[in-house]
Amino acid sequence: MSVIHPVANRGHARWSLAAIQHMLRTHLANWPSRKLESAAVKTWQIARSESTISPPAYFLPNQLERVTGWAFSTEHPRYAMAGGSIVHGATRGFLLKDVWLIDGALYKDDAYSWLLPRSSPLPQIRVEYEVDHGALFCTSMGNRYFGQWLMDDCVTYPMASNEGVPVTTSQALNIHTRGYEDWLGMKPLRLHNTFFRELVIFDDIGQNHHKHKRFRAMSDQLLTHVEANTHAGVFILRGKTGELRQLHNEIELAEHLRDKRGFRILDPAKTDVPTIVATCAGARAVVGVEGSGLMHGIVVLPQGRSLITLQPPNRFVKVYKDLTDRDHQHFGFVVGISEGKGFRIDPLEVERTLDLLPD
Repeated sequence: MSVIHPVANRGHARWSLAAIQHMLRTHLANWPSRKLESAAVKTWQIARSESTISPPAYFLPNQLERVTGWAFSTEHPRYAMAGGSIVHGATRGFLLKDVWLIDGALYKDDAYSWLLPRSSPLPQIRVEYEVDHGALFCTSMGNRYFGQWLMDDCVTYPMASNEGVPVTTSQALNIHTRGYEDWLGMKPLRLHNTFFRELVIFDDIGQNHHKHKRFRAMSDQLLTHVEANTHAGVFILRGKTGELRQLHNEIELAEHLRDKRGFRILDPAKTDVPTIVATCAGARAVVGVEGSGLMHGIVVLPQGRSLITLQPPNRFVKVYKDLTDRDHQHFGFVVGISEGKGFRIDPLEVERTLDLLPD
């Protein structure tokens, strides 16, 4: 059985210069860092890589001509939206020994993995805990974005809990984190400066069938808490939360879909997890500005249902199409028209895009 030990309880202080040594190597000596996986004493494959055919997205003519910029991608979204053959990476596990978690980063000799921004200008050296055998399920993107936490980190958690004490960093929590953890039975150990005698980490980025099954199991678990009656859809408000992507006529658009199509309107910033899941459960379609808030609807969206993202023209993101493709759902989008520091979406374009989707 894995055990965590406060260093003070063992009658001695523990110190690590791992972070300082890494800083000296990379910034002063200009030595390259190895990836943490390369320091593993054992590597195993959990799920193989796969090739699939991505279907085209649903969108109106001339939408892609409005795109002036994109994020989390190296190429214009026209290629991903056209569909085609995609290779999904394998899921793998790695066992490391004698690993340091120092101020949001993992160190093993000259191998390194960043998880959180450093909390102070200089690296810390004092270690608070020792863990005999832990399993890390968090990622740097999951620590930064709530949507990535729900779509990636929470899906890795079951594998981590099977390998040891499931551990994550001590990052600030989103207002909904505890609610989802409670309903998903997650009991992570949140740590800051820690020494791991053994640590399991995962490469769980590929959207393979194994990840699909774990995501659907998470969805099913959430749905056990509510009654999922089928309804037209849910419009998820973004407002001014997170990184600013301001849809100027967001309320007008939400109310239009409520009045014309029978949509529910959800403001996650003012709602707890039980109400969020109950509101989204059973939706035929989820609509909202691209961003983490959409994950509230996606996580309980059944196979065969649809997602429409409202995209700022200067920041098109295709990440959620990867999920809907994997989970046999339909993906559509509407690109807005720039207006000041935000953008505007024509309600009729959203309706017309909804009409393109399969029943």
